[in-house]
Amino acid sequence: MHDGSDSDFSPGEAVVVRKRRKGIYILPNLFTLAALFGGFYAIVMAMNGRFDMAAIGVFFAMVLDSLDGRVARMTNTQSAFGEQMDSLSDMVSFGAAPALIAYEWALKGLGRWGWIAAFVYCSCAALRLARFNVNTHVIDKRYFQGLPSPAAAALVTGFIWVMTDVGIPGPEVAWPMFALALYAGLTMVTNVPFYSFKDVHMKKSVPFAVIVLIALGIAIINIQPATVLFGLFVIYGFSGYAVYGWRKAKGVRTSLISTSTDEPEERGLHK
Repeated sequence: MHDGSDSDFSPGEAVVVRKRRKGIYILPNLFTLAALFGGFYAIVMAMNGRFDMAAIGVFFAMVLDSLDGRVARMTNTQSAFGEQMDSLSDMVSFGAAPALIAYEWALKGLGRWGWIAAFVYCSCAALRLARFNVNTHVIDKRYFQGLPSPAAAALVTGFIWVMTDVGIPGPEVAWPMFALALYAGLTMVTNVPFYSFKDVHMKKSVPFAVIVLIALGIAIINIQPATVLFGLFVIYGFSGYAVYGWRKAKGVRTSLISTSTDEPEERGLHK
């Protein structure tokens, strides 16, 4: 007998279960948004002729980009949304921004050659990021396949930062800028292995001397930030070819993975 209470229901009555609405994690995405702002800021500064500040904006984005993934893993807040957001941010900060800054600073004077070099860099950054997303679950974590886009952006904008510091205008070094943009762009889409530093664990204890060396490194960078940082990324930007040559000489397979997880193994294509 029904007594009118809300707890009673007939056997044929449907039970509606509300699904919990999905949200996004704030902390790692704040770092990603801040990195995106760094790239946007760099473009705005280049439009205003402040190329030194434009370069600093890209380096600022690079630091934040290196933190968002680590923060997500440390706080167990990884998500598919975060991965996609990170890729879109990288495309702006390390793809479009360096290409536009280089074009405004030096490449514009080369006419069609200038915008071709800028476009090659920008398109290679997009291809590199797309390939990274496809291969993210099968790649050897110790290495990047091709020059990572933040390092490529550091090569391009670091050169601009150094030249601006010493007072050399962009048009005077347009062709070196042209060559560097092509090198950075094309190296991103090669199969050359670049050390990823992902096997360095921050939670492990280290000798006291390591902390002293880190403090010394920070002090050296502060003496001439543009020159020191650009020098470090030049070394890293060529290190992959040294690793490639060493692996080739040792007879170790030089191709890390295939182009896509959905494609057959490409052992005979990338030696």
